[in-house]
Amino acid sequence: MNKHFNYFLFVLVVILVGSSFLFLACLSAPASLQRFGNTNYYLFHQLLFGLLPGIVLGFAAYKISLQFLKKMAPWLVLGNLILLFLVFIPKIGSSAGGASRWINLGVGSIQPSEFLKITAILYISAWIASKLSETQVKDWKSITKKGYHNIIYIFLPFVIFLGLISVALYFQKDASTLGIIAITLLAMYFSARTPLWHTLLILISGASILLFLIKFEPYRLDRWLIFLHPDVDPLGKGFQLRQSLISLGSGGVFGKGLGMSTQKFGFLPQAMSDSIFAIFGEESGIAGCCALIVIFILFFWLGIQISKNSNDRFSKMTAVGIVVWITFQAFINMSSVAGIFPLAGIPLPFFSYGGSHLVVELIGVGLLLNISKNT
Repeated sequence: MNKHFNYFLFVLVVILVGSSFLFLACLSAPASLQRFGNTNYYLFHQLLFGLLPGIVLGFAAYKISLQFLKKMAPWLVLGNLILLFLVFIPKIGSSAGGASRWINLGVGSIQPSEFLKITAILYISAWIASKLSETQVKDWKSITKKGYHNIIYIFLPFVIFLGLISVALYFQKDASTLGIIAITLLAMYFSARTPLWHTLLILISGASILLFLIKFEPYRLDRWLIFLHPDVDPLGKGFQLRQSLISLGSGGVFGKGLGMSTQKFGFLPQAMSDSIFAIFGEESGIAGCCALIVIFILFFWLGIQISKNSNDRFSKMTAVGIVVWITFQAFINMSSVAGIFPLAGIPLPFFSYGGSHLVVELIGVGLLLNISKNT
């Protein structure tokens, strides 16, 4: 076994994280000064509750035995599911914007749905690896010869697990995170060479449920209406998208320069979190946006290479899940800000303000580096 550290992936992530904190330092200063009388409050908060625990847990993910992690995967996802339901308990869970997604820790809060992204990936990877081991086959296609065996022991357990997390996230009003997790797990399931009709059936069912949710949840319907008709209600429901497009458009080719955004002075809602890509585009221009897109494409390519070169199916599936999750979420965020996808309300990986998502993303990077060193 050749053990080596993937320096390319490491340097790529260092560039992403370093750039994000340099950018956040400039972006957050006005809001931080206005609310706390200190221009560095949000920056220090992200360092203390995002970067620091992310580095510690990411290093732990890099050093941990993958076989031990495989055995612990069911317990990790079970603990995470318990945390998902704890957010509904008064004095433990906390709400914002009509959504219950956080657990109050006193000095801060955590968002269990963010951690579900990595625990669900580990669980599905371990489950797929164990199923293949039990049946002693190279791919799922040979299982289909056993009639209903593949439906009972493969398809239904996957659907039940997906349904369980869907219920938890639905009541948290976190359909965007559910979409990210569902697509990630489905990509893993498909990459395990399951019968194509499994994937198609889940996609069709998911699309039908999405239409139902959109129809009966006014704020989701509003997002789709604004996406289809951006000029409707520009000072109300369409205000965020309109301001995002103004930010991106005013950046030109090379941008206004670091810290020179005007939209960050209260004009653009959620400028530090969901809409941070708009400010990034305003300050770095088309050139900076293209560079960021290329970096995420390189991240995806490196992750897929790690998956291809890994030694066992658990490692392969985990690597696929991590790169699909992070890159898919990145492109959904950038697309929604640019008006080519409905506003999703999800963070831009490594960039958006918020500790939970940064911690989980650094754990994911640690696992990728762990898998690569065992290639």
